Amino acid sequence: MQMHSLNTQILAGTVAGILLGLGLAAVGPDAAITRHSLAVASLVGTLFIDLLKMLLVPLVFTSIVTGVASLGAHDGKQMRRIGWITLGFFVFSMAVAIFLGLSAANLFRPGSDLNLTLFQDSMQHFQAGQTATSGFLVPFLHTLFQNPFAALAQGNILAIVGFALILGMAMALHGQHGCGNLLLLFREGMDLMLVITGWIMQLAPLGIMALLTQLVATQNTLLLGTLAKFVLVVAGTTLLHGIVILPLILYSVTGMTPVRFWQGAHKALVTAFATSSSAATLPVTLQCVQDNLHVRKDIAGFVIPLGATLNMDGTALYEAAAALFIANLAGIELAMAQQMTVFFTAMIAAMGAPGIPSAGMVTMVMVLQSVGLPVEAIAILLPVDRLLDTFRTTVNVEGDMVACLVVQKMTDRSLSRPGQPHSL
Repeated sequence: MQMHSLNTQILAGTVAGILLGLGLAAVGPDAAITRHSLAVASLVGTLFIDLLKMLLVPLVFTSIVTGVASLGAHDGKQMRRIGWITLGFFVFSMAVAIFLGLSAANLFRPGSDLNLTLFQDSMQHFQAGQTATSGFLVPFLHTLFQNPFAALAQGNILAIVGFALILGMAMALHGQHGCGNLLLLFREGMDLMLVITGWIMQLAPLGIMALLTQLVATQNTLLLGTLAKFVLVVAGTTLLHGIVILPLILYSVTGMTPVRFWQGAHKALVTAFATSSSAATLPVTLQCVQDNLHVRKDIAGFVIPLGATLNMDGTALYEAAAALFIANLAGIELAMAQQMTVFFTAMIAAMGAPGIPSAGMVTMVMVLQSVGLPVEAIAILLPVDRLLDTFRTTVNVEGDMVACLVVQKMTDRSLSRPGQPHSL
């Protein structure tokens, strides 16, 4: 018998966890079956969370190093220029997306009407105002630049990604001839991490069921309404970025109208929505930008694969908004300094998220840890993760195609080649 898809299994685990949690809540917290069931659920749920934490550092480190180092994998001054323009656009578009996500989360404040006692033990040592906004930069830089070996041993996420960015840039500037073997090693390491990610994701249905059983059995049903509000805020904000912000950026740089863009890009966008994987959509994306949007092959062949690793507007927006949502549920008011930390960490986490379904679940751990929020809170996000993943992946792929067109236009301008067709 053919095995059901992972999505179906996750859905089944979600439903089973909710039903089992409701059943245990009806029996009562003092019943023996409730105590034993919650003990088992806690064990399984903690194991699943620990597996995600185990994978976080090597996955993010190899992914960021590989992506940034790829900027120097092509010989020639022109390809270097294309690479740095591409990276600059990726950072800009993700920064806009994160700012939009944080603004929406602060405006609508999903989760602020509900304080979950489940996280009180995890938050006993949290100090929301520990870093003044005016003094944010020095502590942040001190956290970012530390001994990389100590950071790896201690799981200091910000220091790890800081070193990964620096190492990747050094490899990019050094060129393929100087560190080709090292780049190959990191690529093979990332491939191995993706294999392990696949193994852990096979356990996701059971882990989700255990976490939801514990959550529903010990909390009230108001959580469902709060979660629905969060979904509406994130989905609406993600669509705003994809339908308004990205086309506006495209039009302001290239003059291409949104209608013309969507006519050429719709096949890739539909595929991204259906698969929730920018990596799986990559061949279709390449075909759309080259044949329909007339991007030159050298630019499309560089920007699209790199964007599938580094350019994640939808993921960055989601993770920033989710961090504020979790903080609200935990009864924590994140100061501006903590939100700035979320801003930078969400960008780095999105860059380190592989283009596979629900990969943002792994890097979401990194964002929560950066400001001391409980990692266990991803149990609340898991039931709606696949639904939101369709929206954010579509925007991720759209951002890659917009990047191709913008990079081509800006590269042509910077090279000042009169008579060079822009194909727009």
